[in-house]
Amino acid sequence: MLLGDGSPTRHLRLLTGHPVAVQLIAMAEEPGGQPSVRCPREVQELTPPLLRRQVWLNCDGQTLAWAESWWNQDEANEHLQDRNLPIWLSLTQGRSELFREVDGLALVQEPWLEERFGCSGPFWSRHYRFFRQGRELTVIREVFSPALEQWLGATPRQPLHLSR
Repeated sequence: MLLGDGSPTRHLRLLTGHPVAVQLIAMAEEPGGQPSVRCPREVQELTPPLLRRQVWLNCDGQTLAWAESWWNQDEANEHLQDRNLPIWLSLTQGRSELFREVDGLALVQEPWLEERFGCSGPFWSRHYRFFRQGRELTVIREVFSPALEQWLGATPRQPLHLSR
């Protein structure tokens, strides 16, 4: 789930056997049209003014992920016509080529995620960019619920120490 270049919503549907319901939390212009300091640095590569979209991803009533994405406002208006569709479906309806590049992994500790996921953190997160025709289209950050372990197996939630 963290390193795959497939659609997380598709993976969630295949894992659980249930369709993914996208619950839109917010979709609004970033204050001043610029990204906040807490966003991935790759957001700086998008052309302002920027729009930020936040959603919960649910399967059969269970919250399995939280996601946020940043878009140029014109791109968002063009590609996110149905705000309740998963981004992958919105971007691939015309069968156009997309390229995804995972830019970072992290452990996230937030009380509001603990409340929604129903367990204590930290939680695995990743952020990545979608490219179309060689240019950045959007930056997406996802945080995954430990509830996914019932399908994927247990995973340690501690920082990775990679050897060289």
